[in-house]
Amino acid sequence: MTTAYVLINCELGAEENVFSQLKAISKIKETRGVFGAYDIITKIEASSVEIVKEIIATQIRGIDRIRSTLTLMGSEKEKQSQ
Repeated sequence: MTTAYVLINCELGAEENVFSQLKAISKIKETRGVFGAYDIITKIEASSVEIVKEIIATQIRGIDRIRSTLTLMGSEKEKQSQ
């Protein structure tokens, strides 16, 4: 299982709309509004890195009024040592 966290910046006032669209994506397990440099953080869980990349590239970045994203993905090495 591959887990990634995506930090999202939205246009001003678009947070609620973006939030609701993110919740409709099946591989997204958690979505929260946050304060600070980013507006929303979302957690993706999928069976492969390729699926995670596809979700980010087409579904998340395809949402209107998202200005930027930053993806944090766990390393497979860390996963194996647990």
